[in-house]
Amino acid sequence: MEPVIDTMPIGELLDERRHLLDVAHWMLGSDIVAEHVTDEAYREWYALSEHQRDRIGAPRAWLTRVVGSISLARLALPERDRGAQDPAGVGSREASAPALEDDLDALWAGALDALTPAERAAVVLNDAFGSAAGDLASTAGTAGRDLLGPADTELLDRARHSLRARAARPTPPRVEDELVDAVRQACADEDADRLATLLDPDAVAYYDGGGKVRALTRPVVGGPRVARSLLTLLARQPRTTLHTRPVNGRTGLVARYDGQVAAVVCLDLAGSRVVQVWVVLNPDKLRSWNRPRA
Repeated sequence: MEPVIDTMPIGELLDERRHLLDVAHWMLGSDIVAEHVTDEAYREWYALSEHQRDRIGAPRAWLTRVVGSISLARLALPERDRGAQDPAGVGSREASAPALEDDLDALWAGALDALTPAERAAVVLNDAFGSAAGDLASTAGTAGRDLLGPADTELLDRARHSLRARAARPTPPRVEDELVDAVRQACADEDADRLATLLDPDAVAYYDGGGKVRALTRPVVGGPRVARSLLTLLARQPRTTLHTRPVNGRTGLVARYDGQVAAVVCLDLAGSRVVQVWVVLNPDKLRSWNRPRA
């Protein structure tokens, strides 16, 4: 089965981000500023072309150097000027963010289901390819095709086709539960052939890292390649667990690493096959999953 380039096990994704946060915190002494610096380092990574990224033999070391450089640049500033380098309102956000984050998390949880198939695909393409947020509505329509390249337009058409298939062949709740659990078991067993049989041959997987972890930036197309990307991400490790859980009103998968929710996987089904996979890896969108329950 053809490998999927740049896929990483979920533990490596989280360990890399934690390492960068630790470096930034050690140099600057602030958790919030460390988050800002780490996010900036990932922005520099994604600002590179794919060719430039492919030529970097040790991405974690490269990111560590970038975090160090950004931190040193901050330390070289007069103390009175350092605050201007922080995100707007960072001081007040630490105290008042939870309520706002709850609202944003609730909005995100229902957002994809509320969109039309074309708009839903456009949201993911917007995250993956950096289109302006204001272009979302036009991207979903005919005029928006001018904003996307031929390959991106093909992905948009695939997403629309897959979700139409789902609407035409609704999956009964009992079958949905069985199918999602079969996907979980195939991932747990690292059974690529079994997992591929549960996926539509034209299945598409979208990975939303939000530019804050080193995740895949382009959709993965084709059942066998989607299977390989999922198995690599969810590689069996002592500290990684995978369970079925309610996600956005349907049965989905929740992956934990060291007890922390590291990925939420939504599956779009048509009949007895998975046609689309949506993997949320963005730590901002996973905050509500990791917040202690009252």
